Amino acid sequence: SSGKLRAQVMRAGGNPAAAKADTETVVTLVTFCADLNRTFPDNVRFRKTAEPCLQRTLYNVLLAYALHNPGVGYCQGMNFIAGYLILITKSEEESFWLLDALVGRILPDYYSPAMLGLKTDQEVLAELVRMKLPAVAALMDGHGVLWTLLVSRWFICLFVDILPVETVLRIWDCLFNEGSKIIFRVALTLIKQHQAFILEASSIPDICDKFKQITKGDFVTECHTFMQKIFSEPGSLSMTTITRLRENCRAALLAQG
Repeated sequence: SSGKLRAQVMRAGGNPAAAKADTETVVTLVTFCADLNRTFPDNVRFRKTAEPCLQRTLYNVLLAYALHNPGVGYCQGMNFIAGYLILITKSEEESFWLLDALVGRILPDYYSPAMLGLKTDQEVLAELVRMKLPAVAALMDGHGVLWTLLVSRWFICLFVDILPVETVLRIWDCLFNEGSKIIFRVALTLIKQHQAFILEASSIPDICDKFKQITKGDFVTECHTFMQKIFSEPGSLSMTTITRLRENCRAALLAQG
């Protein structure tokens, strides 16, 4: 139950900061209550008329996480992550701990107030495209397109509500087993597979539209083939390279203020 989950969370976190956490959570509640109706609006189980209504379960998980990790609290995008976990596990408690693994361990600083981890990884993707797909990088640079405009939802939502459900499930299996490198593999594969199509773009709106289109169609629907492609198409992608790029990109972002 949500009461049991909340009690467990407060015990796990220790209670000295509980009063402060509760105060900060009021602000958090206002934000994520607004997001509840925007979470999977086409899914009948998330509608207010559903019985049971998963909006309540989502509320409980997000509130528990805000209490558990007040440094993060709640950030837009977490509603899709938590909602997806609830659909998969059908358990508040399992969803909470999987959310904690993602936000706290696998993707640190993605959902913190400054979102430094997220911004860093978007810049890392830009560098990887520059290394592996220079023609696409040149197109972006030529039009002055910021990568965040194109891929921020890929990173924030971890491809939920972007790629087909079955494909996202397979990607998440890899995410929990192998860590965040899989996000770069998926992004690079989408871009490489559709490179010729992207290079037809002649304006910023055109580029944005093409990046939306490459997440649809048979290529991403055939999840078995797609998963094989993400391990072959991007070529070598070592954690050493990613760690080095992260350090450089993070330092550059911090220097910008």
